[in-house]
Amino acid sequence: MDFALPAELTQRLAALDDFIETEIRPLEEQDDNARFFDHRREWARTDFEGGGVPRHDWEELLGEMFRRADAAGWLRYGLPAEVGGSDGTNLDMAVIREHLAHRGLGLHNDLQNESSVVGNFPFVHMVLEYGTAEQREEFLEPMLTRTARVGFGLSEPDHGSDATWMETTAVRDGGDWVINGTKRWNSGMHSATHDVVFARTSGTDGSARGITAFFVPVQAPGFSVDFHWWTLNMPTDHAEVTLRDVRVPDSAIFGEEGGGLAVAQTFVHENRIRQAASGVGAGQYCVDRSVAYARGRRTFGEPLATRQAIQWPLVELQTEAEMLRGLVRKTAWELDRVPHTEISDRVSMCNYRANRFVCDAADRAMQVHGGLGYSRHTPFEHIYRHHRRYRITEGAEEVQMRKVAAYLFGFAGPNKVR
Repeated sequence: MDFALPAELTQRLAALDDFIETEIRPLEEQDDNARFFDHRREWARTDFEGGGVPRHDWEELLGEMFRRADAAGWLRYGLPAEVGGSDGTNLDMAVIREHLAHRGLGLHNDLQNESSVVGNFPFVHMVLEYGTAEQREEFLEPMLTRTARVGFGLSEPDHGSDATWMETTAVRDGGDWVINGTKRWNSGMHSATHDVVFARTSGTDGSARGITAFFVPVQAPGFSVDFHWWTLNMPTDHAEVTLRDVRVPDSAIFGEEGGGLAVAQTFVHENRIRQAASGVGAGQYCVDRSVAYARGRRTFGEPLATRQAIQWPLVELQTEAEMLRGLVRKTAWELDRVPHTEISDRVSMCNYRANRFVCDAADRAMQVHGGLGYSRHTPFEHIYRHHRRYRITEGAEEVQMRKVAAYLFGFAGPNKVR
């Protein structure tokens, strides 16, 4: 068995680093853009008086990064050629996402809203798979050039992981659908032009069938962005949204009527393996920084690195990083070869373990760095606050462990006991 990365991929990583150093790093350092990445980062990015959403100048900087990355051919790397991409594989994207996160904080790969020079575009994959020709025309290129922004409205005040019990409904009225309900943690609504809203159109509570996804313009009468939830990591882009008799045409249906959860699952699977890879990279960064600090820091006349209390926790983390890296890359490689339903359990393994690992690594880095580690002048608290969300969002770790158990005991998956 050959575990070496393909030569073409390692060459791409070197070219990507060159692009970052020549195009992105100077942009990050010009004017006072450092304020978005140093100890001032949360305050520089957040419009606290405006509801906690991102400041305009912060999003303008991200927009310039996107434009440069797109012009250089990097932004769409993981997308199909039909939308200007390079047909990057799941393995490619896993390795690249880990590599970018391992570089540490910076404009090249920002944590707060997952903006990266190599874009992760789950919505594009969703539209390619489920969108009509008209929806592809309306949304694909505009989403990539940021002239159209699409939110994601699945969770509700009383329903998160139990999405099959959602209370938002859509009923037919002539040639239209009338939607009523409330969405929570509705992402991207501070700048969205449309929201993908999931609503029950048939079936019974608890049934996966009967939930339909709709493209809803945010300017539609009855659509209200009520407020944004302030989160552990700020700024926020998670809104409370109310829909009161919102009317959309039949053409607004995204995917199959009654099959909306298949659309949502595509979003989840596109994200989970890449989040896992980013977690490995960011966690490795925390370990590396801790080792370097411990070697240089002297306590009681000796390097901190000589203390077993410092060594052993980092040994445990380094061991976990090596095991996770292998599992993530193997699973990504398999995703390029078999349907995701066959290895959905391993995707969940990668995701929940990597999310936990990076939080543990950031926490240990704070401890190794002492008071400095607790300060915002080091990046570890920011890494922790960002990655902590993924132990809850897009499949809480308990839900993902349940998925693994279902495959393991034959309740679901390719070896389901009939």
